[in-house]
Amino acid sequence: MNYDIERDFAILTKGSVNLVDEELLKKKLKRSYEKNTPLIVKAGFDPSAPDLHLGHTVVLRKMKAFQDLNHTVVFVIGDFTGMIGDPTGKNATRPQLTREEVEQNAETYKKQVFKILDPQKTIVRFNSEWLSNLGAEGFIRLAGKYTVARMLEREDFKKRFKEERPIHIHEFLYPLAQAYDSVALKADVELGGSDQLFNLLVGREIQREYGQEEQVVLTMPLLEGTDGVEKMSKSLGNYIGINENPNDIFGKIMSISDALMWKYYLLCTDYPLKEIEAMKEKVENGLLHPMEAKKNLGETIVRYYHGESASKEARLHFETVFSRKEIPEDIEEIRIKRGEPIPFPKFLLEHQLVKSTSEGRRLIEQGGISLNGKKVEGIHSNFPLNESGEKILKVGKLKLKKIVVED
Repeated sequence: MNYDIERDFAILTKGSVNLVDEELLKKKLKRSYEKNTPLIVKAGFDPSAPDLHLGHTVVLRKMKAFQDLNHTVVFVIGDFTGMIGDPTGKNATRPQLTREEVEQNAETYKKQVFKILDPQKTIVRFNSEWLSNLGAEGFIRLAGKYTVARMLEREDFKKRFKEERPIHIHEFLYPLAQAYDSVALKADVELGGSDQLFNLLVGREIQREYGQEEQVVLTMPLLEGTDGVEKMSKSLGNYIGINENPNDIFGKIMSISDALMWKYYLLCTDYPLKEIEAMKEKVENGLLHPMEAKKNLGETIVRYYHGESASKEARLHFETVFSRKEIPEDIEEIRIKRGEPIPFPKFLLEHQLVKSTSEGRRLIEQGGISLNGKKVEGIHSNFPLNESGEKILKVGKLKLKKIVVED
């Protein structure tokens, strides 16, 4: 049988942070090919934030890489663990989800992940299938396979213990429950973000306790959001959602720094590492403008989630509105009756141009709001509803509206 372990190893580990351990992965790959038995590759997602953004896709795309090499991918929806709440990276106990919230979010997840994974080749499992059946006795036996001392080695627990912040007993159950997922599925490989390393390593130990060969652990970097600083997060407003409007996705990609662009190429696209490095070298040598490389990135990412036509239209929209400083023919109109001037943050919120008045005030302070090409100065500025006529309103880097004030 023809196979190339080194080639496949390079594909599967591209962009990864932690690999535990390299020799075991190669051994498992070799055995898989020789016996014609695919590896079982799992990744778990707690359905606590159902709108997927590019940060989520980093692990999903790695699952797809295994899938493309004909390994069995198991997408684990943590409907059981989601009710515990993973405290990873948190300084306080995370709120527990209700059963209804978990089920609603899980359905949304399933619809979105198949924009990346092949639905015909993906096994979707809910971990309540085996964790609910463990019962009290089973959980006591599971808890008996790990120590409190080892649990307190986890960075967030260690920090909270030192600062005398509460750590609830149920939180210790989370890594154990996630580890038991690997036992139930007989996982060969578990994928996760680099902040999940502790949990994934617990899985190796618990598998050994149950007499199984330990899984290989492969973690991926956390993707910085559009601010270039913080991990991509909906709560921080620095995210790029895969279900967002194609023009918005493209515009947000164009707003990231030139330096961060290469990390997006590495983690969010199918470009081989050699091609990315060659492109980067061209930019550094002045043979390719960084703006052109970023437009290509934006077009590529939009194509993955919205198709070829939408990607080209998004690029054209950006070039028309933001590069050539022209107003598109299809600009959305907001028609309003003439009246008294209204505070700008309130106006933006009423017309769903921001999510809150505080976001509106922040954008104004940052110089991100302009009316007829002139920046709005001061958070106490009013929108001139007493002046009839057409006005072009720009909100942030992405939204352009024609405001028509009618008598």
